[in-house]
Amino acid sequence: EMTGFNRVVQIGNITRDPELRQGPSGTSVAELRLATNERYRNREGELAESTCFVDIVAWGKQAETCNQYLSKGAPILVEGRLQFDQWKNADGQNRSKLRVRADRIRFMGRATNSTGARSESSPATVPQDGGDAVAVDPDDNLPF
Repeated sequence: EMTGFNRVVQIGNITRDPELRQGPSGTSVAELRLATNERYRNREGELAESTCFVDIVAWGKQAETCNQYLSKGAPILVEGRLQFDQWKNADGQNRSKLRVRADRIRFMGRATNSTGARSESSPATVPQDGGDAVAVDPDDNLPF
């Protein structure tokens, strides 16, 4: 039997302020939506752009840190894995959603907040295990 591999790495901007709530066990959960833009040349040779929107979920200390430091427009790098959730809505209909469960979120620097002012996101990488944040220089080159 083949062993699976489930890994996602994305860079983009969050489309709204994080939504923080408490799970049934009291653990913090933050939901984010990430917009990733891709530029390419179409068949006519013209420069075109498409945007992929992805839902992200972060847990524990990482969720709290995202809620504290991120706001709409903030650039982030997300490392995690795809998670497929299924449930029944209030009408008893089956629903499902594919999203990324974040293992690590790296704040990439400056963003425009919802008031249009420039804000400085805390440049940090927050491990999922709630360990100490590691300072990251926003001007550092990415590792790929």
